[in-house]
Amino acid sequence: MIPSAIGQASHLALNLNQPGTYLHWNFIEISLANLMVIVVMVIIFGAALLIPFPHKASAVVDSAPGESEAAEPAGPDPTAAAAAPDPGDADMWTAKVRTKIVGTLPPKKLLPDRQPAYVASWVYVFGVGTLVALGFAIVSGFALALGGSDWWHTNPVGHFFNSLHLWSVELFMALMVIHLWGKFWMAAWRGRRAMTWITGVIAFMAAVITAFTGYLSQQNFDSQWIATNGKDAFNAVGVGSFFNVLNFGQMFMWHIVLMPLILVAIVGGHVLLVRMRGVSHPLPERDKLFRGRTARKAAAASDASPWRGPNRRYDILKEGTVAALIVGVLVIVMAGVLSSPDVPPLTVQTWAKAAPADFLATAAGELDGSALAASYGPPYNNGTAALQQVGPVSWQKLFGVTQPVNAANAYVVAPLNKLAGNDAALDAAVSTYTHASAAQQHAWATAYGNAVTKVKFVNGAPVVPAANDGPVPVMMANELVMAQSGALDAALLAQHPFYGTDYTKPLLFIADGQYYNNMATSMHLTGDQWGVMNETGSYPGQPWLWLYQSWYHIAPFSNSPSVDVWAIYLTGLATVLLLLVPFIPGLRDIPRAIPIYKLVWRSWYKGAGQSAGTAATATAGAAKEGQHHHA
Repeated sequence: MIPSAIGQASHLALNLNQPGTYLHWNFIEISLANLMVIVVMVIIFGAALLIPFPHKASAVVDSAPGESEAAEPAGPDPTAAAAAPDPGDADMWTAKVRTKIVGTLPPKKLLPDRQPAYVASWVYVFGVGTLVALGFAIVSGFALALGGSDWWHTNPVGHFFNSLHLWSVELFMALMVIHLWGKFWMAAWRGRRAMTWITGVIAFMAAVITAFTGYLSQQNFDSQWIATNGKDAFNAVGVGSFFNVLNFGQMFMWHIVLMPLILVAIVGGHVLLVRMRGVSHPLPERDKLFRGRTARKAAAASDASPWRGPNRRYDILKEGTVAALIVGVLVIVMAGVLSSPDVPPLTVQTWAKAAPADFLATAAGELDGSALAASYGPPYNNGTAALQQVGPVSWQKLFGVTQPVNAANAYVVAPLNKLAGNDAALDAAVSTYTHASAAQQHAWATAYGNAVTKVKFVNGAPVVPAANDGPVPVMMANELVMAQSGALDAALLAQHPFYGTDYTKPLLFIADGQYYNNMATSMHLTGDQWGVMNETGSYPGQPWLWLYQSWYHIAPFSNSPSVDVWAIYLTGLATVLLLLVPFIPGLRDIPRAIPIYKLVWRSWYKGAGQSAGTAATATAGAAKEGQHHHA
């Protein structure tokens, strides 16, 4: 854990490192920064629905008979002919795959220059905007990787690139959510496009995990706090046994290697599905909410059939270039003007200097087993203090101890043993303690823990009231000196071989102290403050985690000792429902019941640019064709 050389960037035009403003509504607490992000997103979405999309009537062209966005051009396709296997090669795997790819996704589908005439709304631009913002996030991440994991803490140029990365990610998440809003209200899963919707939702979930690992990789106070609190939920369902949020090295590698590859693959698959299936047709302007079986089948056939209406010119590369310019300017301006947060992480040294009494009390708790880290349970030890279970299976116990932590030895005995060789008094105290029985050790540690609540400091040295605590006062006095010198931080990391990027032990130790919690409370990061959504200062945090956080504030889950398990289960259930919206009656009918889609396709309904007839005629023709095929 390294202190920041950037600190409070007083040179900023707008210093968002200052304490944030928080609003309390009923059971919800939200930072003004997060509220502003949500409000801006809603305004942008509303503007996209209401502001007319610029298009010229001359840009609309009639389709030739049988031509559509999803159909092949009339006549022989030279691309398909070029991809066809040579005589005798038709049974080759390579030839089969090549022919299948070209047949499924010919160049005019992959990079179209025409779209159906109803594609005339700002709502359609958020998809490409999301892709562009993702590109900026990846490029800025590459730049950060060139400088190393601590570059942005110690160098103004690195800090600027970190700011570019932060705001490109914020814009990426915001545009993706707006894109999902638009597709939901358009019921865009219709017409064999369910997998397009599902991959979009999966991409959103992958983006959340990628952003989460990014927060954990920052090595500042916010990432520390997110890690120490997030571990409880992951541990409760067994995930913490292999996904250790306290291990900076692991989270950093997930963030820069594994999750970007997964996210780009999912997004790529989503885009290919969009190109293969095309965009969903407009819903009938006078759609009936309740339809009979025959009407439902006809509507499904119409939605799935090739588009037979007029098309319009649509320069997708020009659209992407304009989007890149707009997103680039926004990201650069926000990075330069607003910068990015960097409250230094809390170290054992800082803690021991700022609150020595709290440090001694916590160390005594680790020694006598009363501190949480000492009796936490899997994946750290076999304690029961933090065991959670809903249902017949305890995932926590099932996955077992994978990151063993013996608190008394890790935090007190082992570090002091490193100093004992140079201090006769300490050597004698440690030897006396380690050679005593377990019962005697516990009695001494408990006695000291009771007495240390009245500790006083004389010239910086702790003076504890007399108690039957044996060698423990000598040990703890040296423990404090070791902590205040920074040697204890080094000793706790040195217990891990090789790179020493696993902060599990020091963070568990720090998290047991009251000083750490007090700092987080002052920054509105604790659970009862909806802290998982917040960032330090006045920066926006992770408002997309509101659903997960909400379960901690809703009875009866908020009162359950297994609230972390409930939060994971219920958030998982909500995610499954979102994934399966195309298949769930009632949920999939919400867009038809609340016809926001009429704003998206209003120019089409008004007949703008329809040289081949009205929308009703085109839809009716497709429906009749669908009925013919289903007869």
